[in-house]
Amino acid sequence: MSGETENPLGPPPWLNAPPVEPYPYEDTHDLRVGPDLHPALLGLLPFVGLWRGRGQGGFPAEEDYNFAQEIRISHDGRPFLRFESRSWLLDDDSKPIGEWTTESGFWRPVLNDGRATDEMEATMINPDGVAEIYLGKTIGTTRLEIEADAVAYTPSGQHVTGAQRLYGIVEGALLYAHEMAIDDSGLLPHMSARLLRIGG
Repeated sequence: MSGETENPLGPPPWLNAPPVEPYPYEDTHDLRVGPDLHPALLGLLPFVGLWRGRGQGGFPAEEDYNFAQEIRISHDGRPFLRFESRSWLLDDDSKPIGEWTTESGFWRPVLNDGRATDEMEATMINPDGVAEIYLGKTIGTTRLEIEADAVAYTPSGQHVTGAQRLYGIVEGALLYAHEMAIDDSGLLPHMSARLLRIGG
């Protein structure tokens, strides 16, 4: 006996299947192209776009710092938004001096009988080994307030124990303030910025 066992169900159906074409569904930050925005996202419509600007960071760094940031908020026709952010550090002359943090996540309105409420859920993850689950609400169509309901971090990750974020559209720009707690520090200002729409 060889010690090998045969699969009683036979080979898996994908074993000799033909190659698959590229992903066929479009994700867009431009409401003029691509799939229609899901009706449940109408309350978040002003946030959809490609944004770029500058801000200031603080805790947990020892000193405040300046940064630039690009945020893409997009959709693919389903009832959630994709959130992608990348930032880089700036010197006193606004020249880039190094990559900074990146972040990915999803914003999704809570549905009731298929219709959006003002309640929001969000998930965010970053390369510092931190994953956050947020709960909150929209206020009108230009303000979003969310607070971390649960935070998890890897053994070597940043010990984030709480967070709160406020996003708003003010005079056509995307403004936000992000507070963070590490261990027992309590919430302290982490990052804030003003970003201008450059696409969408």
